[in-house]
Amino acid sequence: MAHRLQFRLLTWDVKDTLLRLRHPVGVEYATKARAHGLEVEAAALGQAFRQAYKAQSQSFPNYGLSHGLTSRQWWLDLVQQTFHQAGVRDTQAVAPIAEQLYKDFSSPSTWQVLEGAEATLRGCRKRGLRLAVVSNFDRRLENILEGVGLREHFDFVLTSEAAGWPKPDPRIFHEALRLAGVEPAVAAHIGDSYQCDYKGARAVGMHSFLVAGPEPLDPAVKDSVPQEHFLPSLSHLLPALDHLEGSPARL
Repeated sequence: MAHRLQFRLLTWDVKDTLLRLRHPVGVEYATKARAHGLEVEAAALGQAFRQAYKAQSQSFPNYGLSHGLTSRQWWLDLVQQTFHQAGVRDTQAVAPIAEQLYKDFSSPSTWQVLEGAEATLRGCRKRGLRLAVVSNFDRRLENILEGVGLREHFDFVLTSEAAGWPKPDPRIFHEALRLAGVEPAVAAHIGDSYQCDYKGARAVGMHSFLVAGPEPLDPAVKDSVPQEHFLPSLSHLLPALDHLEGSPARL
C-alpha cells in the first residue's frame, strides 16, 4: 500500500553545516602564538594541525574518553602536537597558548553562523518538525550554540562526548532517535560529511541530506548520492523535504 512520507525529526551536524570558524585554524593558532611571543607561520600550523588531528583521532578516538582522557586534555595535547610538528619544541612556551586556544574555541565569537542556517531552522520549526543536534563535538557545543543564537531551535543537543560514540557509529543515531521518540523512517539527518553524516544516518534507516561544501565533490561520492539528497545550500532543504514528502513510498 502506497503512503506519503511525513518527516517528524531532523537531526543536524554543526561544524561546516550550521557554523564555521571565522578564521582558519592555522591563522587562529598563529595569532595566539604571536600574542605569546612566538612567531610561527599560519600555513605551517594549519598543515601541522591537520596531521596532528588525524593522528590524535586515530590513537584516541572520541576525545580519548575510553583511555581516561577528558576532551579538554585531548585538545590541549593536540595543540602541543601541532606546534611540535610545526617546529616548536618548547612545551612550556606552548602550554599557555593551548589554554588560550581552548578558551577561544569555546567562545561564540570564534564561530559564525552559515548563510541561510537560521532562516532554514525557523522554517523547519514552522512546519512542526522536531530538531536536534547530532555532532562529533565536545561539551562546549551547548554554550557555543547558545551564544550564536541557535540553541533555541533544538529540542536537544547530542554530542559524541555525551553519547560515548562518534558518528558514523550507529549507536549515536539510535540514541538520538530514542531521545526524540521517533522511528528512523520519519527522520532525516543533515550534514557535510559523506561518511559520518550521510552514510552514518542511512545505515540506521534514516533519510539523509549532504550539504555540499566549497570544495569539489569526490566523483565517487557524487555518483553514489542521488541528486535530490544534495543541498547546494541550506536554503535548498525545505524544497528537498517537499520533494521527498510528495513522492510515494512503499510500506
